[in-house]
Parts: sequence; C-alpha cells; structure tokens
Amino acid sequence: MPFTLDTARGIFPDTLSADVVPATIARFSQLNAEDQLALIWFAYLEMGKSITIAAPGAASMTLAENTLNEIRQMKPLEQSQAMCDLANRADTPICRTYASWSPNVKLGFWYQLGKLMEEGVVAPIPEGYKLSANASAVLQAIRGLDPGQQITVLRNAVVGMGFDSGKVGDNRVSEPVVPPKDMAQRTQVKIEGVTNSTVLEYMNNLNANDFNALIELFVPDGALQPPFQKPIVGKDNVLRFFREECQNLKLIPERGVEEPAEDGYTQIKVTGKVQTPWFGGNVGMNIAWRFLLDPENKIFFVAIDLLASPKELLNLAR
Repeated sequence: MPFTLDTARGIFPDTLSADVVPATIARFSQLNAEDQLALIWFAYLEMGKSITIAAPGAASMTLAENTLNEIRQMKPLEQSQAMCDLANRADTPICRTYASWSPNVKLGFWYQLGKLMEEGVVAPIPEGYKLSANASAVLQAIRGLDPGQQITVLRNAVVGMGFDSGKVGDNRVSEPVVPPKDMAQRTQVKIEGVTNSTVLEYMNNLNANDFNALIELFVPDGALQPPFQKPIVGKDNVLRFFREECQNLKLIPERGVEEPAEDGYTQIKVTGKVQTPWFGGNVGMNIAWRFLLDPENKIFFVAIDLLASPKELLNLAR
C-alpha cells in the first residue's frame, strides 16, 4: 500500500488551518472555573448581537431536561457550584451524566442554561462582575476571531467539561438520528473544478443526513480527521461521529482541485463553508476538505480543516 494514515494526513500541506483556535481553547482551559463560566456568559451575550443563536432541537432538550430540572430546584449557591463543578471536571453525578452526552446534547444544555440565567431561574453571573486580566485577554482574543472560529472555540469550551471516568463507551447519550431527507427534497452540490462522484456524493449524503449511504463511500479502515482532532479510524467509528455530530449540517462547497497520486490514488481538495443548526444561517465556518481516494474511488482518508482566514478559501495549492 503506497499510503499510510500518517502519509495521508500530509496531502495538500500548504492548507493553512486556524491555529489560533486551539491556541485560544488552550488559554481558556488554563482559566479557573469561575472565569471560564463568566467568559462563556459574556461571550454568549456578545454573540447574541452579531450571531443568531438558533433554538436547539427538541431531542436535545428532552435528553438534558432531567439535569436542567435538577439544577432549577437548587438554591442559587448550589446552582453556581454545580456549574463550577462542570468547569472543574469534578466527580459528581451531574458531571458524570454530562460527560455521557454527545456534543450536540451538551450544546443544548448550555443553550437552555443560558436562557434560564437570563430569566433569573438559574443564578446568573453577578451584576458588575469583572473578569480577571487573563480572562479578559481570552475574551478579547475571541472577539478577534471570525464568527465560524468563535463558534468552534465556544463549542469546544463546553464540550470538554464534566467528569469522564473513561468508561462512557457505548453508554454515550446522543440525539436520535434524523431520518434521511426524501430523494425529492435533496439538492445536488456543484463544485468548481471537481467532478469526482465520490466527493460529490459525500457532500450530498451529508447534507441529506443519509449517513448509511455516506459511510459506504469509505474503505473498511478509512479515516476521518475532524478539525484539531486525531483521525477517527474505521467505518463504525466514523459512522458514530457522523450520527452524533453532523446532523442537519449544511455543506456549501465552492471550488476544488483534483490531482493524481501514487499507485492509482487520487487526492482532492475542496474549499467552502459549513453552516450548523446551532447558529443562524448567515454564519458559515470556512472549511477545507482534503480527500485521499483509493484506486476504487473509495475514501481512504478525509481531513476537515477550519481555515485560518476567508482568503484561504481560494488556496488550492498542494
């Protein structure tokens, strides 16, 4: 075999990903729990002015409702402590429950928690509260990011909270899988410079929530590398990722380039945008997809990169 996972990850090396995002997330993780919660609150308020935060699906609310009700019934100091415990990754029943949720359920929980704080049902950040110098610097860094990068930072800030005993495994709680769209409702993407059927089907099936058809585009030991994460290897694991984190996404590929690689392989880079149901349709993350296809036109590897800047959408160099 001419390619390994390591060598596949090196295709199109000139792709500039948004390294500022993991750097900002790392700075956030070094803050104490109180500053983390306050920063999320202030960022939530600011984002509401420039980014429409969409209401989460009913499934997410149902799965988080018991924990939200438990927090509603606490006294204000207990509510604040429960949120600090989440940020501190303390070993508590709520933190263990939280760790078992898929990312979309966690996002639904924090969305609803923010609404309850606005309503005064859950203890809000005290009026007049001032961030520490370090937290203020992180908030300023978030302000300087483009909207898609802001989304990624804040998403990762809450996804890593809670206490994971390392035994979540198959007990992970996620939204029910949305049925695929009817064929009559599906749209077909067009990508300037790319006609490869596998890449086009990848985009179309993901937009249609047709994960069963999507996963059949991969070789059995194929891999997918999400932004700033290690590759997910094997069709079962990739399918779980699609079901837990990719429902109702809108992929808007724009242009790309196809190149032959060694021993009949093909490498393809596509740039465009992705919209998430958690935020308004006017906000898109600037994305590059880097595909490596085997001689049978199956996906051996695909990397999804959050780009450094909008101008990177035009960078299709190897």
